[in-house]
Amino acid sequence: MIEIFKIKENGFDRISEYSGDCWVNVVSPAEDEIKTLASKFDIPEDFLTDSLDLNERARIESEDGCMIIILRVPFLNDKDDNIPFSTLPLGIIFPKEQNQIITICSRNNKVLTDFIMGKVKNLHISNRVAFVLKIFLRTTLMYLTDLQEINKLTSKIENELHASIKNRELVELLNLEKSLVYFMTSLKSNDLMMMKLQKVKNVSLTDDERDKLEDIVIDNRQAIEMADIYSNILSGMMDAFASVISNNLNIVMKFLTSISIILMIPTLIASLYGMNVKLPFQNSPHAFLITIILSLALSIGGISFFVRRRWF
Repeated sequence: MIEIFKIKENGFDRISEYSGDCWVNVVSPAEDEIKTLASKFDIPEDFLTDSLDLNERARIESEDGCMIIILRVPFLNDKDDNIPFSTLPLGIIFPKEQNQIITICSRNNKVLTDFIMGKVKNLHISNRVAFVLKIFLRTTLMYLTDLQEINKLTSKIENELHASIKNRELVELLNLEKSLVYFMTSLKSNDLMMMKLQKVKNVSLTDDERDKLEDIVIDNRQAIEMADIYSNILSGMMDAFASVISNNLNIVMKFLTSISIILMIPTLIASLYGMNVKLPFQNSPHAFLITIILSLALSIGGISFFVRRRWF
């Protein structure tokens, strides 16, 4: 899918034809669309295909007067997916034409959706560096928001784990930890890319843009630290609650064993009085009542014993 936008005061207008001062947003393009874009904007086809590789790292590359910036952005997976959060490569391409910019991604992502919805203000395609910095900032804020969401999910699962004897909650924690690993890897890759951007010769940054980029780098590193802290907490929590689940299971087994022993006492007495041998009170008219009382007494004694041993 290819969308073309012109900037207006309150956001973007979709247009049907390529023109100067436009933003081309490409999502999961077909092979013929990739060839058309490469030919139309005179950019290497590899710039487009690399951005669609889910394992592509964040980087900057220049070739034949064109430049590509690949940024790893956070992505919320479908509910059917076991891992709630992952990351995707977002390609930002500077064609030779100075007032055009191309973004390309394998899926729709919330970073660019917010741009299209007009949630990001003061955009100018003519200043491509400023446009890219706003994408960087929005991406970093998304990471911080998603990290807070992961922390909330962790707290929710933690409350469920206190009374759990199953592995479901531990598996959910493991999936959250995988999300944090994806985040940390992508954030560190983005950090290296942003540091390199400050040194690229064919990208001239004004003092204001350089300050903004440094602020974004600081926020990005804060996200790295948050992801690292949450990951360490999750690892310790999983170890602790693995022991809790095992202990909860032991308690349940101990309780069931106690119940089995208590229920065995009346059965044992009834079995004894069913034997074809001489037994105490067998000729008494109150023999049945005596066996019932004896069974109850021994059962109560057994319950008292287990209560003192804290098996109940």
